[in-house]
Amino acid sequence: MPTKTQIQPYLFFEGRCEEALDFYRKTIGAEVTALMRVKDSPDPSMAMPGGSPDKIVHATFKVGDTMVMASDGRNQGRPQFQGFALSLTVPNEAEAKRLFAALSDGGQEHMPLTKTFFSASFGMVADRFGVPWMVYVAK
Repeated sequence: MPTKTQIQPYLFFEGRCEEALDFYRKTIGAEVTALMRVKDSPDPSMAMPGGSPDKIVHATFKVGDTMVMASDGRNQGRPQFQGFALSLTVPNEAEAKRLFAALSDGGQEHMPLTKTFFSASFGMVADRFGVPWMVYVAK
């Protein structure tokens, strides 16, 4: 239980959560720390419209020191992520290139990795699920 107030991102993958968790494990080294399927929920009202009992009602995964929560949401197909981006801070340019390329696979590059006044390497991409990322090398 947290001892102070926190903000944690919660991503609704609209039926593609398991695929997303596997992708983040492989690409950015995410560690899934909790996962509950609809069939395992103690509350039957948590079932999603048109969803199978194997859909994910709640999951948490950790990237570095950050915890992210996720689920299949309402299982309505294509997720829509708008008005935010997850900022992935990495220690060096080689790691930025590696992770940017991995997140770009099947996604859409919005700004190629480039040197900026605030970073040795910064770029923006939406991954194959539409989640927007900013990859950033800390100075």
